[in-house]
Amino acid sequence: MAHRLLLRRVWTLSVKDTRCLPSRAAAASFSSSSYPASFHSVPSRASFLATSQTLPARHTPRRGVSFNVQDNDDFAERVINSQLPVLVDFHAQWCGPCKILGPRLEKAVAKQKGRVAMAKVDIDDHTDLAIEYGVSAVPTVVAIRGGDVVDRFVGIKDDDQLDSFVSKVIGQ
Repeated sequence: MAHRLLLRRVWTLSVKDTRCLPSRAAAASFSSSSYPASFHSVPSRASFLATSQTLPARHTPRRGVSFNVQDNDDFAERVINSQLPVLVDFHAQWCGPCKILGPRLEKAVAKQKGRVAMAKVDIDDHTDLAIEYGVSAVPTVVAIRGGDVVDRFVGIKDDDQLDSFVSKVIGQ
């Protein structure tokens, strides 16, 4: 669990957070005085991140088929307060059926061309949301419209059943 937390923090390190890291010149002078010559050919993590400062930061939100829920506030904003119906995919990284259902569900949502959204909630990261929505097994998909649960299913469905489920949620 601690390793996953550490990895998540490393991956979510943004460009603006790299300002506190040493520049290339500082990293090079530090490495030349502290390490033997055999280490100079391998770039350090800090020098790699420092080069990303030259890249333009993109602050425009990308609208995709689905999004990962970051925290309870994000869930409230993007799911509960959404104008569109939202399919919430409660999953876990260790769950084999979840890995099969996720892409199928995204494909079914993409066919609707923006009439429905899809939120992904990792139950290991957001246990409180899983408990609040009565998730006892994964994968569980909960359809929410206007903050209310309108439908749900547990387990894997084939493509036709998923298309039917999504159409039913939109048509309600």
